[in-house]
Amino acid sequence: MSFKKPAAGGPQDPNKLQLAQSITCHAWNSDYSRLALCPNTKEVWIFKKDGANWVREHTLAEHDQVVTGIDWAHKTNRIVTCGQDRNAYVWTSENGIWKPTLVILRINRAATDVKWSPNEDKFAVASGAKCVSVCYFEKDNDWWVSKHIKKHKSTVLSIDWHPNNVLLATGSSDFNARVFSGFVRGVDKRPGETPYGTRLPFGELLAEYPSAGWVKCVRWSASGNQLAFVSHDSSVTVIDAASGEPSCIKLRGLPMNSVVWVGETTIVAGGHDCFPHSYNKGADGWALGRNLDERKGTAQKKTTSTRAAFNMFQSKVETGQKETKTSLQTKHQNQIGDVQLFQGNRVSTSGLDGKICLWDV
Repeated sequence: MSFKKPAAGGPQDPNKLQLAQSITCHAWNSDYSRLALCPNTKEVWIFKKDGANWVREHTLAEHDQVVTGIDWAHKTNRIVTCGQDRNAYVWTSENGIWKPTLVILRINRAATDVKWSPNEDKFAVASGAKCVSVCYFEKDNDWWVSKHIKKHKSTVLSIDWHPNNVLLATGSSDFNARVFSGFVRGVDKRPGETPYGTRLPFGELLAEYPSAGWVKCVRWSASGNQLAFVSHDSSVTVIDAASGEPSCIKLRGLPMNSVVWVGETTIVAGGHDCFPHSYNKGADGWALGRNLDERKGTAQKKTTSTRAAFNMFQSKVETGQKETKTSLQTKHQNQIGDVQLFQGNRVSTSGLDGKICLWDV
């Protein structure tokens, strides 16, 4: 199966790829020539760039339920996936074939997110079991084992590793973002000075940042000096790790689902508004940036998600029809579920409309 990018000058946008009917998450390889995504099923599809086309190269089919997280290790070229079946797999490419290795997670609820550590010698899996499984390879038994970080009161929705390979940020539906120690003896070297001290035993709660809604996504900056998270109360928060001081931006629109850093002074988030937005740090602190999907040179009024719902009910009253054909004036026609860093200062977004869109920041 192949998907063609439209020719230059064509009627469609070459940075908008329709790769499935719906996409829950996606990840890129090291040179961005391959893309792994979940089409909202128990499978993971791997696409290869072939000229102007994206060709489906492999299908990873080991999970029993919907895949909720994918991360592609850029140094070792290994893929880790997790799903609602409470399992995680590490995939290794051998002679052009992706082979899975089961991970012993020891959880009794669905896995929700997965991330490789910067050194790619361990990874973390968030779950609905109110815990995070930190997984590492045990050479003696030739399998991946896990240790649990439990100090959450509800489902852990998102995780992200600090650049030092030890600190782990989590976002939970108990309205808190937290920072833990993910130090594993025999795997990690003793870290140097950190904003949270030098004594970092595994599972130690180092910081807790309250929010007014579910914390949907957490991300460290490349320096590790700042932590950003988005919440279901339509807010974007940036924490200065050294001082612990938060900078909170309250949004007028719908909540964001995912956030990513582009440098140290810009973040990009996307969510239920169906378009990504940038946020910038200036002399006066953090402030709302621009809509990356803004169409220049047009005066046409955009149809928002709220307006689309109003049109549906209005159609029921006036015409008696249960459905009305409404198209949003945005590239994505449904919510954005995942935002990832792409080449240079570009980001990619995936949505429930099955599109992968590329954006210049």
